[in-house]
Amino acid sequence: CHLSLPHRHSRPPIRLQLGCWTPPQTHERSPSPLRGNVVPSPLPTRRTRTFSATVRASQGPVYKGVCKCFCRSKGHGFITPADGGPDIFLHISDVEGEYVPVEGDEVTFKMCSIPPKNEKLQAVEVVITHLAPGTKHETWSGHVVSS
Repeated sequence: CHLSLPHRHSRPPIRLQLGCWTPPQTHERSPSPLRGNVVPSPLPTRRTRTFSATVRASQGPVYKGVCKCFCRSKGHGFITPADGGPDIFLHISDVEGEYVPVEGDEVTFKMCSIPPKNEKLQAVEVVITHLAPGTKHETWSGHVVSS
């Protein structure tokens, strides 16, 4: 069966065949380590952080953790704290040192609250202390080193 839809102006009618539509095939997405974690919006960066928040964070304690995931192209990732608790958001602007973090890297970091509600935390002053063994690490300039 066919159905003609009325159109304005002088366009020819479009004919639709009813009952023949098939939904597009769905593809299974590969599991992303970023999925399941809530990325703050807008992204809190070193540049957008207030001076007082930066001072409070730098005076705070140093924590240890492991990089859960980091996506250089997106500019963020998450750290799993060594003492447990929820994963901590990490922005590219808060990574110190010459290497891009990868999953399994041991890190030290300080914490800063994320505005506007200051209910969530992000890692700042992040330093890779031990590169994950058996992985390739990239420097910020693009040089690749195997560990």
